[in-house]
Amino acid sequence: MAILVFADQHNGTFPKSSLEAVSYAARLAQTTGTTCTALTTGPVEGDGGLGQAGASRLLVTDLKGQDSQQLTRLVLAAAEKEAAHIIIFSHDLMGKLVAPRVAARLGAGMVSGATALPDVSSGFVVRRNVFSGKAIADIRVDTEKKVITVTPNSVGIVMTGGAAQVESFSADLGEARTHVRETRTESNEHGIPLPEADLVVSAGRGLKGPEHWGIIEELARELGAATACSRPVSDIGWRPHHEHVGQTGITIRPNLYIAIGISGAIQHLAGVNGSKTIVVVNKDPEAPFFKAADYGIVGDAFEVIPRLIEAARQFKSAR
Repeated sequence: MAILVFADQHNGTFPKSSLEAVSYAARLAQTTGTTCTALTTGPVEGDGGLGQAGASRLLVTDLKGQDSQQLTRLVLAAAEKEAAHIIIFSHDLMGKLVAPRVAARLGAGMVSGATALPDVSSGFVVRRNVFSGKAIADIRVDTEKKVITVTPNSVGIVMTGGAAQVESFSADLGEARTHVRETRTESNEHGIPLPEADLVVSAGRGLKGPEHWGIIEELARELGAATACSRPVSDIGWRPHHEHVGQTGITIRPNLYIAIGISGAIQHLAGVNGSKTIVVVNKDPEAPFFKAADYGIVGDAFEVIPRLIEAARQFKSAR
């Protein structure tokens, strides 16, 4: 038996979230006395670094496109080949689409958004956040087969320095069902993907307009951070929707989250309260966000942010 992990890749490169899912699966395999097999849709150069993250084997298929039903059949076929009793995904868009389908087909118990390795000392118990991050639940899974999605930036990556045995893999996946006739891809090749960012600078309607976003981007550049925004900002078109963080947007868990001109509604907090450190800048001392902040600055963003930028530059020049 083995633990199977689906590792999504983009242009031959595995993002941090995929490496984290593989590392999670490898550590779980070590605990349960099994092996870790990764599955991806190629092409990939070598093992793409998955061996260093703990994968013993890598199954590569030439499946084109991102049809969720075909990917479901692919994972099921690989699980059968590997006699996999546990299947791991990253808790990203693809994991959210495919993992529930796989669990339903297998009759498997599923935990979505795991934030820690399972406790196997007495059964199989998986920890995750619930109630928009306000509480933690330990979920016992008693089914023979299990499906888990892993929250990005929650468990880290343990590099083993190994190499995975790469094998070609194919299965009868049937025809793709096309539901979308026209798509548009927004490239973020010059930025840091939000789910993988360790540092995030975010802003809301307190910036007063899209023409003022230059200071946010400048601060982010000085810190080496990704940029984000609140939902109202993306809804009115000030910023692209892929920057929206919150309950209805992207959930992030960076080491540092700087929120500028964001009041801190519960829907926004639900997507960022897993951040290790939260810094809030707001001119309203009664803003709800201050209750969740580790550090707060009461002041006008247009006065505070330039000073933060200058402080970041001085810090960098002194290193």
